[in-house]
Amino acid sequence: MVYQEYLPIPALRPWLDCVWTCRVQTGATPVTHQVLPDNCIDILCQDQQDASFAVGMMTVPIAVASLGLVQTVAARFRPGAAASFFQLPLCELSDGRTGLRQLWGRELAARLGDALWSEPLSNAQRVSVLQDYLLLRLRSAPPRHQAGAAGHAIAAIEAASGQVRVEELAAQLGVSRQHLALQFRQHVGISPKLFARICRFRAASAGMQSLAGQPDWAQVALQFGYFDQSHLIRDFQDFAHSSPEAWLTGRRA
Repeated sequence: MVYQEYLPIPALRPWLDCVWTCRVQTGATPVTHQVLPDNCIDILCQDQQDASFAVGMMTVPIAVASLGLVQTVAARFRPGAAASFFQLPLCELSDGRTGLRQLWGRELAARLGDALWSEPLSNAQRVSVLQDYLLLRLRSAPPRHQAGAAGHAIAAIEAASGQVRVEELAAQLGVSRQHLALQFRQHVGISPKLFARICRFRAASAGMQSLAGQPDWAQVALQFGYFDQSHLIRDFQDFAHSSPEAWLTGRRA
């Protein structure tokens, strides 16, 4: 697998975290890799069967199988930013894969597929093509209500690596917890509490990779903002389908 990230063009940086490409070459046996929840929505365009689709917010890990040669060019949205490109509540995309023909219309999706795959292009050229179509979609789609309190909440949750109480955050923003939850369903795709849990899990899983020797898991839990070890274990079971110890052992292998 060859994976590469690209900085978005300035006009798209308020909405995109990155644009990326991936090339997977396998033999006769499919190769599977696990993708963990990351609080992002992606658009992926693949050369196999002209597949272009959006992957919504993930609340569980997924296993992605590849067979033969698969080339992908994709865009990863910043949390809460994808709503500007889709005319539906983002909760309808969560834990699923939805074709761009359904989301953008058959004509625009077909034009994108032709532009990407009908001629041999470099990765940089395909990245440019995808960003051109994202700009076209952004400028032609009807305007949507801004995320409002949800946007401020996203920034606060990420800054705290998920270690926030939603009730207190809603009070600080001057809205009810119910109102904040509704905004998250529409503009993010999952609840603010789940968003915060995934932020905390991501911070813990990234930080754990630098741990040496046999960790004291109770201390690790406290280090990354968990109330106790059982809460750390629960998040790894939910978001990685693994215990923290088994997950770390796999990363060290």
